[in-house]
Amino acid sequence: MNIVQIEQVSKRFGQTQAVRDVSLHVAAGEIFGLLGPNGAGKTTTIRMMLDILRPDSGRIAVFGGPMSEAKKDRIGYLPEERGLYSDQKLLDVILYLASLKGMGRRVAKERAEAYLRRLDLWQHRDKKLSMLSRGMHQKAQFIVTVLHEPELLIVDEPFSGLDPVNTRLIRQMLLDFKAAGKAIIMSTHQMHQVEAMCDRIALVNKGEVVLDGPVMAVRRRFAGNTVLVNGHGPFEQIPLMAQAQLTNNGWRLTLPDGVSPQMLLRQIATHEGLAVEQFTLVMPGLEEIFVKVVGADEATTPSTNGDAPHA
Repeated sequence: MNIVQIEQVSKRFGQTQAVRDVSLHVAAGEIFGLLGPNGAGKTTTIRMMLDILRPDSGRIAVFGGPMSEAKKDRIGYLPEERGLYSDQKLLDVILYLASLKGMGRRVAKERAEAYLRRLDLWQHRDKKLSMLSRGMHQKAQFIVTVLHEPELLIVDEPFSGLDPVNTRLIRQMLLDFKAAGKAIIMSTHQMHQVEAMCDRIALVNKGEVVLDGPVMAVRRRFAGNTVLVNGHGPFEQIPLMAQAQLTNNGWRLTLPDGVSPQMLLRQIATHEGLAVEQFTLVMPGLEEIFVKVVGADEATTPSTNGDAPHA
């Protein structure tokens, strides 16, 4: 079931075309990566999804139809910017915002204590938010986002300001939410987190979706004709290769145009003196793909929209 369905949505601010014909969908039980450079239109798309902004054209359905006040209580949104009341005490802010989501005080206090203890903030519950470190503030915002157990989570740079221990903790919590059937939209510039966590992605640039699909399918799409082979023997003597390089991880074999990895594997199987322990197609990481796609677009497509406000 698709929790979010966006079809050919566009949004303009004056002369700035912030979003142009964007289509995407997010299903229950998946983490969807909404990626793109600064000013690409990601935040504008999220704000239209949340009915903070209205699209100029196109259709957005959340939980099967238009946004409503009742549906907003089923959503948790973690913005990139800090948005909590800095002059108020941590626990008081959490309980107040929980009440705005319709939570009763007893349940809210029980869940707040559980999350504060899990994220090592319980001892800071009576401190004003202005007294908390950046990482503590980020964890507090995360608690506010998930306390009411939303069915749809939208998290913008969820690991900002976190040390490795807390990054791992928040990542595991997001994966637990996914396993529980929640739909999660994650916007981040940390491509290694996207590779580790996301099922599918959409890469937005200049207000348009320029790349989308399952993470592994996207990486395979950009894989070149290079394989990594672990084994024994004179791999550099195989006739089909354009280049052979011995690395710490094994032989990195580059194939010429017209030669597939399958053809190379058959050649290795018939070559005397070669023993293969592992044969892997080398796939680029999402960061490399991001730079390649966005960089190519910047080089070949004149900008007609400028930077989208707050995108």
